Parts: sequence; C-alpha cells; structure tokens
Amino acid sequence: MPTQEITEASGYWYPDDDAAQRGVTVLNALRRYRAAETAMRRRTRDAMGMNETDLLAVRFLLQAQRAGRTVKPKDLAAYLNISSASTTILIDRLVRSNHVRRDPHPTDRRALVITATTETDDEVRATLGIMHRRMMHIAEGLSAADARVIAGFLEQMRAAVDEIDHTEH
Repeated sequence: MPTQEITEASGYWYPDDDAAQRGVTVLNALRRYRAAETAMRRRTRDAMGMNETDLLAVRFLLQAQRAGRTVKPKDLAAYLNISSASTTILIDRLVRSNHVRRDPHPTDRRALVITATTETDDEVRATLGIMHRRMMHIAEGLSAADARVIAGFLEQMRAAVDEIDHTEH
C-alpha cells in the first residue's frame, strides 16, 4: 500500500505519518522564526542605515569590547572573510557614519584598533533591547528540562545545516 505524502509550501515532501507531521510542524515553526528574524535584522539595518556586513562588523566589535579584546582591521577582515581592501572601505564607511573609530593600538604604534563608538552601542541597545528582553523573558520561562531539549535540538539543527554533503555528481 503506497504511503500518502504531505506537501508543504517549502517544496519538500514527507510521508504521512505522525513523526513526519510532527517534524513538518517543527520545521515550519523554525522557518517562520528564521523569516521573522531576517525581517528584524532588515529593520535593524534600515533603522541604523547599515548593510548586513556593517551590522555584522559592529556586532563583532561590540562583543569584542565587552570581552575586553582589541580588534585590528585584520581581525575584522578574518571574521567577515573579506579582503583587506574591502575591510578598509568598510571601516571608512563606518567611521564616516560615526559607528566606529580608529584608534592607535595601545602597544604597537604601527597598528590601529577599531572600536565601536558609544553612540553605536547605545543605538544597538535602543534598537534591539526591547526585542531581546522579550526573547529572554520567553527563554527564562522554560523549565530546565525544556531548555535542555530546545538547546539540544537547535544545536543538532545547526550541525545538520553546517554539515557538508560529500556526494559525487
């Protein structure tokens, strides 16, 4: 007897059984979350007058500052996987918009340190703070067991997405 298939708008076909239906429900919820997060990032970029790379750079700089690490242009280039020429253009653009500044390196007078401005930190906190608090409120409301299950699931999904398929063509 042939199995009936569930076809979702995503273009994937799944067998019509309970496990597949649960899986489809979870994957569709995950897709909706990712779409909402992508839209939130776009709104944030628009509100701050930045593109995706600019926002990634600022986030990296703010995280480094909070961790007490200095960031040189080459560190930023490596993180973003862009050329040194592209990094210079990026830094110039962010300096002009007052999102970052170039400072002399504290111990290497030939080097520069790239730092997010206080105004940028304030802007990011104002733009994302309320949303982060809402998300944290939801996460804190989970039981310890549920938090472990969800964190484990998301880590497994990350690993599945990061895995490279080695198929021959």
